[in-house]
Amino acid sequence: MNNSRRILLQGAGSLAALALLPRGALAAYPERPIKLIVPFAPGGNADIVGRLVGEGMSQALGQAVIVENRTGAGGSVGAAEAARATPDGYTLFAGSNGPLSVNPAVMEKLTYDPLKDFAPVGLTSLVAHALIVNAALPAKTLHEVIELSKRQLVGVGTSGVGSATHLTLERLNAATGAKLVHVPYRGGGALLPDLVAGTIQGAMTEVSSALPHHRSGKARFVAIASEKRLALVPEVPTMIESGVPGFTAASYVGILAPSGTPAPVLSRLQAALAAALKAQKTVDRMRELGLEVASAELQTPAGFGAFIRRDYEGSQKAARLAGLKKG
Repeated sequence: MNNSRRILLQGAGSLAALALLPRGALAAYPERPIKLIVPFAPGGNADIVGRLVGEGMSQALGQAVIVENRTGAGGSVGAAEAARATPDGYTLFAGSNGPLSVNPAVMEKLTYDPLKDFAPVGLTSLVAHALIVNAALPAKTLHEVIELSKRQLVGVGTSGVGSATHLTLERLNAATGAKLVHVPYRGGGALLPDLVAGTIQGAMTEVSSALPHHRSGKARFVAIASEKRLALVPEVPTMIESGVPGFTAASYVGILAPSGTPAPVLSRLQAALAAALKAQKTVDRMRELGLEVASAELQTPAGFGAFIRRDYEGSQKAARLAGLKKG
């Protein structure tokens, strides 16, 4: 189905939902608390961002935005629940790479379609992926790490087979001819102690997760997959600067509603999200965490929707590079 037809069908769904709402309901929205489904456990990037943004949206909307963690299947359990919810603006979803882009590339039977079953509200933030190595590794630059991997085993951990960071690692190998050996872990938190101990030589992970180890000197960033250097670690070059043209990768969190949510409700939610992301408290906290606040364009339904489609297509390509079969 082409994009134009999909947009028409989504618009028809929104009109149908609009017709079912009581007269005056849109003008009064929201009249009760809003549920924000986070598909991962408390304490992770999606949970932290969801709670931070939810607090800001609550102030703008005049109603509480209550986070509910629905874990399982790499975020697919929470995504499916959000996709099935009544499209009335009272159930939202904190979507990220896993359930929206990666899982469709590596999982055979999803009970939701990330491109059809959600109405994007806006992107909140991104956190760049980075290659970090153990402090004792003799290679100091990305080029040196790549060359070392051709002579000896260089094990690089990620948060799991088919994870966003795994796909980034495979893209890097393909783009540079590196022979970095993938070492999958069950989540990003488990690999960092092994990195510091030297059990693995490196890790492809989110900047925010590994930042304390870089600052302590127990490990060091080699290169970051962002378009420009990060203010938090200005001494670390980008992968583009390090000789890999156009190479960027990041984990993201955005707010979505079930497909068919009325356009006026989406507009109200988007305005609340934009207000939350302008608040100095939110901006400061995201910077502390190594997160980049989304641009004004990406904070819109159209901008975030286009972003999801690009990332979805990129994940499909990366999964093929990695030789991953849907299971």
